[in-house]
Amino acid sequence: MKIIRKWMIAPMLLGLICVLSSSYMVDKEAERIQKAANVFEDFTNMKESIPVSMLEDSKGIVIIPKMINAGFGIGGKRGKGIAMVKLASGEWSDPVFVTITGGSIGFQAGVQAVDLVLLFKHKEALTNAKNGDFTIGGDLSAAAGPVGRSTSANTDYKLDAEVYSYSRSKGLFAGISINGSNIAFDKTANNTYYGPTADTQKLFSAANHTSEEVKALRNALAGK
Repeated sequence: MKIIRKWMIAPMLLGLICVLSSSYMVDKEAERIQKAANVFEDFTNMKESIPVSMLEDSKGIVIIPKMINAGFGIGGKRGKGIAMVKLASGEWSDPVFVTITGGSIGFQAGVQAVDLVLLFKHKEALTNAKNGDFTIGGDLSAAAGPVGRSTSANTDYKLDAEVYSYSRSKGLFAGISINGSNIAFDKTANNTYYGPTADTQKLFSAANHTSEEVKALRNALAGK
């Protein structure tokens, strides 16, 4: 009788573990979206912030909270965040989970946690990414974006790059090179958060998700 009970309990425990594990992973991705919202709010509250006109003109955005920028002779970057594109209505799409990795060679030492925001001139850079990833500085030209609260802060700025980067460390803007960095869609995170049938192209073409963290992210981008 005891053996039968054990055989009955084991599947129940396994099912419970799977449910709890799945719930934990969803919460983890939700936290990533919330952190992205917090990062963008922090950027807009800085003395020298991203110009409003830059955000209005951009068609895509990537936000990477606490990207690790490390170097001991050979440098490296690693971070997780989200990407969104602007729809025809002017609304931002559902967030797609992404990762960023990169490396560089040269004299450098230390580890730095950097909040990174990338603004894209054309959304196709994200929606048409081959094999679900692309390289900044290889597939797309990149430049450090201008700063200033004025909506005309970029009037005299030569906007000839495809991607404009904004990074900060310890509350201050920090200039880092993102050339050579690879951005890839995080399929595992997308499937965990949206379900096993999650499709990147469909997420980029709609604004259907209305969770609290996604609402917070859209409000941050809208300056609410």
